[in-house]
Amino acid sequence: MKSFSQFIIGARQAWALTKPYFVSEERWSAGLLLGTIIAMNLFTVFIGVVANYWNRDFFNAIQAFNRKSIFTLLLTYQPGPLFNGFMPGLISIVIVAVLIFVYSTYLQQMLQIRWRRWMTQHYVGNWLADRAYYNISLSQTHGLGVDNPDQRIADDLRLFTMNMLNTGIGFISNLVNLFSFVFVLYAVSGSIRLFGITIPGYMLWVAVLYSAFGTYFTYKIGRKLILLSYNQQRFEADFRYNLVRVRDNPEAIALYAGEDDEKLGLTDRFEAIFNNFWAIMRRTKALNFFTTSFGQIAGYFPLIVALPRYLSRAIGLGGLTQIQDAFSQVQGSLSWFVGAFSDSSTNQDLVNLRATIVRLHGFTEAVSAARAASANGPQLGAGGDALRFNNLTLSLPDGRKLLENASLTLPAGQNVVLTGASGMGKSTLFRAIAGIWPFGEGAVSRPTGSAMFLPQRPYFPLGTLRRTITYPGNDADIPEAAIISALDEVGLQALIPRMNDVENWGLILSGGEQQRLAITRALITRPDWLFLDEATSALDTPMAAQMQEMLTRQLPNTTMVSISHRDLTNPAERHLALAGGALADV
Repeated sequence: MKSFSQFIIGARQAWALTKPYFVSEERWSAGLLLGTIIAMNLFTVFIGVVANYWNRDFFNAIQAFNRKSIFTLLLTYQPGPLFNGFMPGLISIVIVAVLIFVYSTYLQQMLQIRWRRWMTQHYVGNWLADRAYYNISLSQTHGLGVDNPDQRIADDLRLFTMNMLNTGIGFISNLVNLFSFVFVLYAVSGSIRLFGITIPGYMLWVAVLYSAFGTYFTYKIGRKLILLSYNQQRFEADFRYNLVRVRDNPEAIALYAGEDDEKLGLTDRFEAIFNNFWAIMRRTKALNFFTTSFGQIAGYFPLIVALPRYLSRAIGLGGLTQIQDAFSQVQGSLSWFVGAFSDSSTNQDLVNLRATIVRLHGFTEAVSAARAASANGPQLGAGGDALRFNNLTLSLPDGRKLLENASLTLPAGQNVVLTGASGMGKSTLFRAIAGIWPFGEGAVSRPTGSAMFLPQRPYFPLGTLRRTITYPGNDADIPEAAIISALDEVGLQALIPRMNDVENWGLILSGGEQQRLAITRALITRPDWLFLDEATSALDTPMAAQMQEMLTRQLPNTTMVSISHRDLTNPAERHLALAGGALADV
């Protein structure tokens, strides 16, 4: 009963992941492609039925030494039981079978990549919408977290579309194949007397019992592979993520001489991969012992069972081979679960498919929860000419409060510096003003006009230096003269010749250069409000004061709110301090 309920849950999850694409704006093209693929696969089943009867006629001709029939069955055609007394030759059958296989595979790949493209766009859109990606990153222990979202989008969507399509079409084809050959096998089997009872079409019932035996023991032996496969995907993603961390932070690791610690971390993560893979190997070995033996015996089993009828001359050599083929088709269709349970070579791998469905379903739920969390917490409004906090309370994910019931008004045109000890919640307040912090209550009302936020650690997208400077705007909309002027103001004239170079600028530039480059965005955008969270912390005190003075001079109509640990030579007009959960003027 438990296994059945798990099957129902898995089927519902698979349908929930599959349905959106086939009812989307691409539903007509997707439906047409899927229908064509299914039709071509069903025609392949019909070709198999034709080949079954051709096989019987050909071997009967061999047994009778009928050279004419052998020749016509190979090259042309002759009268037969199909097509109103017409049996096509082998060449015709092979040509049609090859064409059907090639084009059904081509169309299936087309549907797979189109489906994956749609799902990727859909999942990326949901992940980025309402800052779900940010909320997920905040906590993996308070209902929002999910491990390795990048892997779930990049790898799991690829595996899902490939396995789901191949498995679904394989199941339909095998179901039709079963019904097609059931009648053939029943008709050619004859009957047998057992314990005084005549059993018509006995080979059919033998195939049913043989397949039921194989399916039951395949599931019993291999069901643990589902959890092992799920864990393997997670461990692989964790290892890859750690490698990326080393790649993206080489200087910091080198300065700390942290190579041994990184090696230990990478070794530990790979050890998890190694141990889990060994568990997969042991379970797969047991499963392969059974499924391989089952498949090998299945090739000879019908010959052995039908041999007495052949020896009694009740059937000829063609009839014997027809029974063998029909039995193999019926038994193979009934035992489809045995072959598809864990067979990555055919891309019909129920173990990996189930693990992938679980991971994607978990990711979908986490994104939904994270998007819903964006509607909670402090509410962000807009209007007026001042920044206002109304009974603002800010909390950490674990519930600890950093700011409680703060009400304050910061009018436009009055530059403000906010100070406080580390861990008091200054950066959290910065995030709440930006409208991205989901933990707390109350409201933040931002004034009408544009706003820009410069965090302590700037973000640089992949691409040219020009794109890095103008992010997130369109670099084509920004005059080159404005970019050059901004670089000159922050003392980065040496970068001007490299504006069209594509580099990983977050690694190439020093911390101070990165912060100065981020400041150029404010000079170019010229926002009405500029919020800086330790935006000059990587600069020495004279340079930081110079940047502050330059911003005040270049952006006279911009109201600046700065979070700082130190006093600048150019103090602001208002000084606020955050301590003990309270925000007050100093």
